[in-house]
Amino acid sequence: MTSNEILDLLKYGERLTLECKKAEGGIPNAIWETYSSFANSSGGVILLGIEEHLKETELEKRFTFCNLRNPGKMIKSFWDTINSKKVSTNLLLDDNVGICQINGCNIIWIDVPQADYRYRPVYINENPLKGSYKRNHEGDYHCTEEEVKAMLRDASDFGIDGSLLEGFTMDDIDPNTLKAYRIEYELHNPEHVWNGIDDKEFLRNLGGYAVNRITKQEGLTVAGLLMFGKGLSVRERFDNIRMDYIDQTNLIGESRWSDRLTYDGSWENNLYNFVKRVLPKLVSDVKRPFRLEGMVRQDDTAIHKAIREAMINMVIHSDYFSTGILKVVKQENGFFFSNPGNLKLPVQAIYEGGHSVARNPKIQNMFRMIGLGDNIGSGFPAILKAWGEEKWRQPDLYDDQELHCVELKLWTVSLMPKECTEYLVEKFGINYQHLISKEQIILATAYLEGKVSNSRLQTVLGEHSTEVGKHLYHLVEYGMLIPERKGRWTTYRINNEYVIQPEQMTIRDMTVPEMILNETDQKIYNYVKANGMITSQQVVDITAISSLQGASVALNRMIKRGLLTKQRKGRHIYYILTA
Repeated sequence: MTSNEILDLLKYGERLTLECKKAEGGIPNAIWETYSSFANSSGGVILLGIEEHLKETELEKRFTFCNLRNPGKMIKSFWDTINSKKVSTNLLLDDNVGICQINGCNIIWIDVPQADYRYRPVYINENPLKGSYKRNHEGDYHCTEEEVKAMLRDASDFGIDGSLLEGFTMDDIDPNTLKAYRIEYELHNPEHVWNGIDDKEFLRNLGGYAVNRITKQEGLTVAGLLMFGKGLSVRERFDNIRMDYIDQTNLIGESRWSDRLTYDGSWENNLYNFVKRVLPKLVSDVKRPFRLEGMVRQDDTAIHKAIREAMINMVIHSDYFSTGILKVVKQENGFFFSNPGNLKLPVQAIYEGGHSVARNPKIQNMFRMIGLGDNIGSGFPAILKAWGEEKWRQPDLYDDQELHCVELKLWTVSLMPKECTEYLVEKFGINYQHLISKEQIILATAYLEGKVSNSRLQTVLGEHSTEVGKHLYHLVEYGMLIPERKGRWTTYRINNEYVIQPEQMTIRDMTVPEMILNETDQKIYNYVKANGMITSQQVVDITAISSLQGASVALNRMIKRGLLTKQRKGRHIYYILTA
């Protein structure tokens, strides 16, 4: 990392993934707790030689630089310790640690990645129960015994649903559930040899029944009971888990829901029944365009498939040994899915696709054999693709490290609805028009979702947390967003008390000293001076120029006069005032 990158991180970075330590007396002991917490959470950067004053809101007062006298010796000490028995796993390479100078002070930076699920928990002092840490808004905290056990369960590539349950036999299977499943199975696999075997052998081949070859003990597996068990049997073994569906559309009066499915004694509450009862409710009013393939009507759309994928993902990735709810909520503006347990993979890896590590692979296979779900890592990208084709807001996948649950929100509203834009224009006046498009999207997201965070906006904008932080910093500086800080965690909401200042409306009155410009160039110059930059499209938006080619002519004319400088960032081209 360079000094500029560190300064950007201090100014715009996410506090949850940043830890500063004075380290004037050498490598501090507390660094290993932070190393463990970052590794077991979402990763982060440790900066040695900087003291952070969390209560200070002004950047100039928030950080104090302390010159490290012998940083080379400190780094050697760090490597010696991290490669010893002090920590369970060294995740770092040479490129993860370095020294740089800021304001004449030596700073050590350590970039800690999120640990692969197979190496978690990362712990210190050779004791996973007492030496495992995670990160929350307050800082580093000791993992509970349940959190450590959950990470240890997830470290297995074989999943958690194949273990044999003592005392649970075929008598605990609901025959009607299994019969319905077998009919579906045969329809999807008409020539399969398993269609002719009895129920016990069928379950055994499917992974729902197991026999211990050494002890000869046999019975249902976790997958078998959860998928096909009688409701009472499921609740006796997994009384920590609830299944709940709520329909909050078409509400009348003070009603909290228009339909609900929870356990009321009228159905056997196993996973198969839950999925088969909820899916029709979710897609009941999703439009099905008429389309023929040959002589057969095809009314299954990408949206229907995406909703099914979201439902199955919730079921196969749940941690059924934790306490929580498999919750599905249908709302006027989208769908909400929640399940107990944290993600085994980083959120970004899931958005990119090509990765699939189901917590319950046997349950996953049971659904896949009847045409539900995918196991090659293309499921979530299929959801993103379907939502993108509809030009709806990007789905929000959130891993709640504190509540130990995963939430997925599928919004059925556009990225920039007309009524949202109208509200923001009315609220912020001409200043809204002067914002770059990504800052407008941030305000729209805050308006539609009530509040935003850096992590949410990373998925919406597709940018690194530091770049997102710059946009948020500007919007707070403009008074358009209000930050709400909770320790190291910050969320942002629309400033409902925003007042349009009269002087903000006089931007077009500015003139260029000692230079006469035509009306078009004057508008461009004023816009750049007010907003820091301009693009060709924005030139078209604010002037009488009607094409991008015409905008380029005007911009090049101003470059020749020494007023503007062309800049490039990746594929994006923009123009700024010449220094």
